[in-house]
Amino acid sequence: MMRAVSPTLDCPILHLLQKCKTFNTLKQVHAQMITTGLILHTYPISRILLMSSSLSPLPYTLAMFSRAPNPSIFLYNTLISRLTLNNQVKLALSLYDQMLSDPDLRPNNYTYPSLFKAFAAQKWFKHGQALHAHILKFIYPLHDNFVQASLLNFYSRCGRVDIARYFFDQIMEPDLATWNSILSAYARNSSVSLSGDPRLLDENTSSSLEVLNLFSHMQKSGVEPSEVTLVAIISACAELGALGQGIWAHVYIIKNALSLNHYIGTALITLYTNCGCLGFASQLFYQLPHTDIFCFNAMIRGLAIHGRGCEALDLFETMKHKGLAPDDVTMLAVMCACSHVGLVGEGRRYFELMTSIYGLEPKIEHYCCLVDLLGRAGLVKEAEERILTIPMKPNAVLWRSLLGAARVHGDLETGEVALKKLVELDPETSGNYVLLSNMYSCMKKWDEAKRVRQLMKERGVEKMPGSSLVEVDGSMHEFLAGDKSHPRAREVYLKLEEMNAKLQERGHRARTREVLFDIEEEDKEDALSYHSERLAIAFALIATDSCTPVRIIKNLRVCVDCHSSTKLLSLIYGREIIVRDRTRFHHFNNGSCSCLDYW
Repeated sequence: MMRAVSPTLDCPILHLLQKCKTFNTLKQVHAQMITTGLILHTYPISRILLMSSSLSPLPYTLAMFSRAPNPSIFLYNTLISRLTLNNQVKLALSLYDQMLSDPDLRPNNYTYPSLFKAFAAQKWFKHGQALHAHILKFIYPLHDNFVQASLLNFYSRCGRVDIARYFFDQIMEPDLATWNSILSAYARNSSVSLSGDPRLLDENTSSSLEVLNLFSHMQKSGVEPSEVTLVAIISACAELGALGQGIWAHVYIIKNALSLNHYIGTALITLYTNCGCLGFASQLFYQLPHTDIFCFNAMIRGLAIHGRGCEALDLFETMKHKGLAPDDVTMLAVMCACSHVGLVGEGRRYFELMTSIYGLEPKIEHYCCLVDLLGRAGLVKEAEERILTIPMKPNAVLWRSLLGAARVHGDLETGEVALKKLVELDPETSGNYVLLSNMYSCMKKWDEAKRVRQLMKERGVEKMPGSSLVEVDGSMHEFLAGDKSHPRAREVYLKLEEMNAKLQERGHRARTREVLFDIEEEDKEDALSYHSERLAIAFALIATDSCTPVRIIKNLRVCVDCHSSTKLLSLIYGREIIVRDRTRFHHFNNGSCSCLDYW
């Protein structure tokens, strides 16, 4: 006959349950719980369900739950939580549906967080939206920080930063996990890329600035940062090129004896490569106690965008010798390395090796890199053929890359084909029209150039202004073309006049062919002089020590005239000038550039 035992916390059987390490010992305790009647009480059932979900086969756990008399919402929540932790999301959902079918049960604040966490991990956005509706139905109005935090985390993981921010703003005193969720959301939204649409780069900049703004508020709230916080901060600094603030984060890690693991290591490598400090990135890479595929990818990519293609390929071979299998990110970095230094044969070979040796299916990004590789090398027709034969629909980036190659190599026919495709796919991006118009202007085909400009006007497309960021004493200063809004604008323009005079003394002649053809030649030279990076360089020259490298970040590709003048300015002023544009880095020093004029 079963005798009932009171389920107190100091019950000997529950103490035995906590000591269970194997399925067999668990079954023995389960048998005692049955014979003593302890299994009839909710709390003991919840404890053994927790233990069972980690030690027992799943059918055993589910059978145990099914035999529970009138399972409470507490039992349902317990098992749903364990199922989601064990990645049994579909079973957890089935159990949730079973709970809803019981008229005596109603979901509560503890029902949803584990489900939302599982949905966020698997990017099940529609399921999460439906579950959000259930929250509004069953527990509205919502005042529970735990549920709000789970909604925040779900929407942030699914890329809906706007909704995540709404829930963050509802939480009165966010804890560390909540701060990390919103910081990581913005950091992911500003995923570092030097080869995308300029409009996306501007969005990324805004997201990165918001990371730093939020972190400032987090510090004022007294919440201490964790590893996750620091990775988000460092990633934002990498996107912005905010070297000073990134160094602060690195120093914080060292002072607080935090582990320099591969997550933080990868973020720091990306920071230093994105800020033009390739030497620091390399030094850090070789000091890491453990390097995984992510660390190698970051370092190979860093070498690639700095024009150190051969070193990038050497590091790729080292990675393989360590037994690390390349992934699609690795191969993209390797092909990028080939593209920036004109290693056409090697780039083709690595592209073929993706499928034949490494079992990787090329993505659209790999085809974009291949087209860029061929186009830079003057193989414009081969690049066009590649686009026409890829197994997916060509996107705007592919056609824009082809248009750029056609402009550089004067292939009008291919350029016109590319623009036609771009106007269909991406009619609002001004750079597409400007590339072709410049091509016509260079070849003195004024009527055709005018036709393209007229097409821009008809479609209401405004030319995207060039902007450049420069960091001075930890603060970021932004300049637009012709900008006079800076507090030190008068000094900047006086320095600009001096720079222009010195350039002319050294024989520099402005390359005005690509400037708007319907303005006077003298005005064309002025237009070039007021480009955003010229203003940023002028400001850096008056605001920084003469031994300090000048670091500029542009939202557009460096133009031919700015490239040639910056080479000369580096010689005139004896300053290293490092310019990061939307595709790569240019290190100007002593009158030459690291790209060797191949960009």
